[in-house]
Amino acid sequence: MSKQTEKLKKQLLEISDVINAFKSEAVQVKIVERLLDTMMEGDRETEENINRGRIRHFVSDEHPRQRESLRKPGATKVLNQLLQTDYFDQPHSISDIATHCKEQYDSDFKTSELSGILLKLANESKLRRERSEENNRFEYVRAS
Repeated sequence: MSKQTEKLKKQLLEISDVINAFKSEAVQVKIVERLLDTMMEGDRETEENINRGRIRHFVSDEHPRQRESLRKPGATKVLNQLLQTDYFDQPHSISDIATHCKEQYDSDFKTSELSGILLKLANESKLRRERSEENNRFEYVRAS
């Protein structure tokens, strides 16, 4: 049996005495139906809230490393902050950008995390993507 079925079975056993206290079988069935409907509605609302990002998982004190990483800004936010500075006045490779993010923002991003965001910024004409003549790799500089 699935975990959901096991959970439901356990919950029904817990409330069986209350339901069986009613003499009418029709009333018992009605109560069980209402309980099941309410439970299913609650599950749907929980799923919708999770999908909307309204429910956040909080990390306990047992995992300070995870809690710390939750507070750090993501790659998109860090790159947008970099755009506000003069950093992109000079061309930089993805590895240069990753190193700068580590040193200045204490954010350890993989180059693969940054590449898609940098490409998007280039497509939005916020950055220009140019091939370096030295190493034939892309470098990013502020769009004029």
